[in-house]
Amino acid sequence: MFWNPRIETMPYDELQKLQYRELKTLVNNLYSFNRFYHDRMKEANVTPLDINSLEDTSKLPFMYKQDLRDNYPDKMFTVPKNEIVRYHVSSGTSGKPTLVAYTRNDLAYWTEALARSFTSAGIGPDDTIQISYGYGLFTGGLGAHYGAEKVGATVLPTSTGNTQRQLELMQDLGVTAIACTPSFLVHLATTAKKMGIDWKKDLKCHKALLGAEPWSESMRQKFKDELGITAYDLYGTSEQAGPMFTECPAQCGAHICGDIMLVEIIDPDTGENLGPKQEGEMVITMLKKEAMPMIRYRTKDLTYLNTDPCECGRTSPRIGRITGRSDDMLIIRGINVFPSQVEYALMRIPQVGDQYMINVSREGDLDRMVVQVEIQPDAFTDDTAKMAGLRAHIEYELKRYLNIAVEVELMAPGSLPRFEGKAKHVTDTRRF
Repeated sequence: MFWNPRIETMPYDELQKLQYRELKTLVNNLYSFNRFYHDRMKEANVTPLDINSLEDTSKLPFMYKQDLRDNYPDKMFTVPKNEIVRYHVSSGTSGKPTLVAYTRNDLAYWTEALARSFTSAGIGPDDTIQISYGYGLFTGGLGAHYGAEKVGATVLPTSTGNTQRQLELMQDLGVTAIACTPSFLVHLATTAKKMGIDWKKDLKCHKALLGAEPWSESMRQKFKDELGITAYDLYGTSEQAGPMFTECPAQCGAHICGDIMLVEIIDPDTGENLGPKQEGEMVITMLKKEAMPMIRYRTKDLTYLNTDPCECGRTSPRIGRITGRSDDMLIIRGINVFPSQVEYALMRIPQVGDQYMINVSREGDLDRMVVQVEIQPDAFTDDTAKMAGLRAHIEYELKRYLNIAVEVELMAPGSLPRFEGKAKHVTDTRRF
């Protein structure tokens, strides 16, 4: 099935010509009217006159997450504020969040991309889809919601939490598909067993769009064998537009909406462009973004580009499954967490020492994050009530900065390991 067959089956060379025209227009506009990009291109000694082919994209400077933080909240906007119709916000690594703005057209292109993705995964008017991504500042819930409505599906906006209630609604309303994190689907399946629900017999949910955290082919097979679910990989980044593209029934890579975005794969160390099927860091240029256009944004996600024809008939390039990150970001229950965020929050608390450890594991169905914190000698006491109060305060501050609840263990002064070289603050024992 196709949502927009003219674009989705456009010959690849024609798509590249379209991408070049969009890129040329974008670069001209930003160089002429946006101070940030004008200065960034000037520093790189490049002007719109230097962009004469799609290959010339490599001449343009990169954009980084830090640019969003440095220009918070509105210095990156390229339209008047009265044209902005929505904000989405993710937590920042040093107190300031990452904010992305959208015009009405931005939301329309985002929804169009998801309509194509949902259609390729077989979602349509006959489906009732449960959206179990978080709604609100996080992009997942609302992004998937509008994409599903666009293709005519009936939407059940459950968001996260209330697992038993979600299963009851899934059963009562005949939900046929779900969009959520893979770990939450595992949690739903385990809870269903405890409630005496046989997923294959008692539920009609046999399609899943899974994203926001890494998962494996073995997990896909497990969903198929134990739940009868066909799971599709859904990719997106909060800095671009949240969830955007997914796999087709061939399940050999997520199809990119090439008329909306341009994807490159680079060597994360040198910044040089890599060829098809060579793994590197994914770099995205949003060709049609109005409120906050982004040229060559470094996602830090590691994957490869596949331009071979797909058996589904789509001609757009595909990305392989994300295999990791080129930075130290952790994904905890679908939320991006940087160790530097943890450190920033901890160092603002006077009773906390300068040593901490982040331990991430998977217990049962969900991620568990425990932060071990050394306490200053004058604050460490045998008074259990005072220590419990301090632990609760630290947990509150971490949740405020990370947007996710974590456990805190208070440690005696000098009890955590020291490192002569680069400090190691993270232990992650999860296996996806």
